[in-house]
Amino acid sequence: MKKEEELEATRLNKFLSHNSKYSRREADRLIEEGKVKVNGVVVENLATKVTIEDEVHINKTLIKEDKNKMPTVIIYNKPKGEIVSKKDPQGRKTIYDSLGKRYAHFMSVGRLDYASEGLLILSDSVEIVDTLMHSNLERIYKIKVNGPIGPKVESAMMHGLELEDATDGAYKGNKIRSMKFAPFLGYNILTNGEKFSKIKVSINEGKNRELRRFFAHFGLDIMDLKRFEFGGISLNNLPTGKSRFLSKEEYRNLRDFLNESEDDRSF
Repeated sequence: MKKEEELEATRLNKFLSHNSKYSRREADRLIEEGKVKVNGVVVENLATKVTIEDEVHINKTLIKEDKNKMPTVIIYNKPKGEIVSKKDPQGRKTIYDSLGKRYAHFMSVGRLDYASEGLLILSDSVEIVDTLMHSNLERIYKIKVNGPIGPKVESAMMHGLELEDATDGAYKGNKIRSMKFAPFLGYNILTNGEKFSKIKVSINEGKNRELRRFFAHFGLDIMDLKRFEFGGISLNNLPTGKSRFLSKEEYRNLRDFLNESEDDRSF
């Protein structure tokens, strides 16, 4: 009988994120707002810990530990012309139209815009999505721009860039104006010509249309953008418009990363 293991205390926000639809940050907010009860008592202390013998409610909903819950993570090779959204007011095709009802409840780790393609990670775990989305894991892209990659562009990729006006390359109406671009982790110019250039870049941020804004500052429009890798997870030979589960090694690496991230967040 594993009595000691069963009674091991877990931080309340972790318990809620593992056993409900809320992320850890959302759980913290619910606790601060006084919407969480432990054994009938409202708890507002974020350091609160619980065991499986405690009765936890969010408002009137009882949150139970689900020992059999196994999060699922999939990779989708998004084609151009699909929106990363549940619905589109303009009636355009979404990734969920292609993925089908089986994955209708999955959430995406960030987005690729309508004209972009490539690797998209989705999961039914809010915790996994939230952690990966706010991570500094490496993202690798292949990009085609409508002009040459000059010294100023290379310097900005190597040293970073800060713009008070980063609206070029953004969606019309987007409220983000200024933006700071960290130095690229790496880049490789594949072809460099007056009419177009192809470049492979590695970054560890996922800001709103970051690459389109970056190159637009230098008068370069991105003609093609494809993400090939995110945090060591790659497309490999996955066809466009198809999905796959993570391999055993990818799951193991993801689990190790999540455990490390959890240790970094604990206090």
